[in-house]
Amino acid sequence: MPISETDLSAPLPLPSGLVAELRDAYAHPPRAYHNFDHVLEVLGHFATVAREPGWDQPAEVFLALLYHDAIYDAGRKDNEARSADFARSAIARWLDGQGVDAARVAGLIAMTARHGHWDASALDRDAALFLDCDMAILAAEPARFDAYDKAIAQEYRGKLPAWMFRHYRRRFLRGLLATPRIFVSGWFHARCDAAARANLTRCLDGGRSALKASAGR
Repeated sequence: MPISETDLSAPLPLPSGLVAELRDAYAHPPRAYHNFDHVLEVLGHFATVAREPGWDQPAEVFLALLYHDAIYDAGRKDNEARSADFARSAIARWLDGQGVDAARVAGLIAMTARHGHWDASALDRDAALFLDCDMAILAAEPARFDAYDKAIAQEYRGKLPAWMFRHYRRRFLRGLLATPRIFVSGWFHARCDAAARANLTRCLDGGRSALKASAGR
């Protein structure tokens, strides 16, 4: 569930200027899904992990989640790299002297460019849990998942022809469904895999039904 900004329990103090700068970054360009509400939702999962299995480097993971979509323009291939660079710069400006491993933060952010293509054996514990926090939307309640799916389509409107977006989106979702593990950490896998597969199957079946209906007109 999303949490409010006032409910955040950050593992390190965040200057108000950092938060204001970050909120501004997430507002430009306007996004239907990859906005600051998405960050708060993901940080809700961070808090749940902190209470249960725990984090080895909570400050670095927290900052990586804060900044992981700070630079986002639908369809660009360098969003993750630019977000990682932005995080490095912000840490140097706002958090100098607090002992944050900026390289680790940037490295985690860069990993999000390969969602759905990670082997758990290649990841340490925090990295696996971090990636799964970002992917947990796949296991949301059906209405929330459907809103997420529509918001992604809205972000690509005007960026790609509708048919092309549908092709690449369905290919991505089918790829996730075909993997033995949608979630790379054991903790998320046990809690979220079944719900995610149900959402993906329903979404793909709905798309096939829509195509058949359109062909029959």
